[in-house]
Order: sequence, then C-alpha cells, then structure tokens
Amino acid sequence: MARGRADPAVVVREPDRVREVFRLVGLLDGPYAAVLPSGHRLVGEEVVDLKELRGEQWVGGEPPGPAWACLGRVTGACAAAGFSTGVVVHSEDYGTAQGFVAAGLGVALMPRSGLRGRYPGVVLRPVRGPEPVRVISAAVRETALQQPAARGLLEALREAAAGVPLNGSGAD
Repeated sequence: MARGRADPAVVVREPDRVREVFRLVGLLDGPYAAVLPSGHRLVGEEVVDLKELRGEQWVGGEPPGPAWACLGRVTGACAAAGFSTGVVVHSEDYGTAQGFVAAGLGVALMPRSGLRGRYPGVVLRPVRGPEPVRVISAAVRETALQQPAARGLLEALREAAAGVPLNGSGAD
C-alpha cells in the first residue's frame, strides 16, 4: 500500500528529533516493569526499587529500529539509580528475552506494553526510583491534522493504545 503525504506514522523517539513540519500527537506513556526469574529474591516485593537491582546480571531485550530509543530509557533510569546495567545476553525480541530471564541468566526492564505475552517462569513488578516511561507518539504533518481521515486514524491509534494493559503489572 502506498503511503500518502498525510498518513501518520508511529514513532518512538525524542520529540526534539522530529522535523518542525510534523506535530507529535501523544498515544501512550507506557511504564516499564522489572522482569524477574520466578525464584528471584525480589519477587515478594509489590514494587521493586530500581537500586535493588544493582549488581544483577542483565538481559537486554530491545528490538532493532526506533525502539532502540527505549534502551536509553533503561540505561538512563539505572544511571539515575546509581549503577549501569551489566548486560550478559541480548535479544531483539521481548519474548526471547523473557525466556533468558526465566532461565536465570539475568533480570530485565521492559515496557509493560511489550509484555502482553508473558513467558512462563518470569514475574513482572513495577519499578520506582525512577520509573522509566516509554513515550509513543504519532508524527503527523501539520497540514494533515485538518483531514478527517488522519483525525480518524489518530483516534483509532489512541483507542488501541488505551487498550494496552498498563495498570496491572502482571504481578503474580
């Protein structure tokens, strides 16, 4: 299908990196969750303080493309908590990364919206101190915002984003 000039595109990146001819329309501010192996010392906690994950081995789980911007959220949050991640294994797929966590290779931070299909043997917990958030927006040409088709698509994208389970942490 050919894309027209007015077609919105979903982007995951910092707002200051998009040309001025586009307006970023917010779709989802999605928090991250700690992904822990089921036998981890912190699974009994309701919320995991990020600094408690200092010294852990880490599993990286960011797919290629614009989502790599999400990796900066993880490393930035860990740096704010006073440490850097020691990634021992990396996958470009959240499901595979969860499998590595379940196998006990490390812990991970992943966007909750990317964890709809939870892998057996992992426990998800909200994090704090700080809690990274993935911001997903649609980049729309300013001129397209007046077109009914573009407005309709943006509304559909907002509704789809609103259906992402973010309030429940997936905690057991």
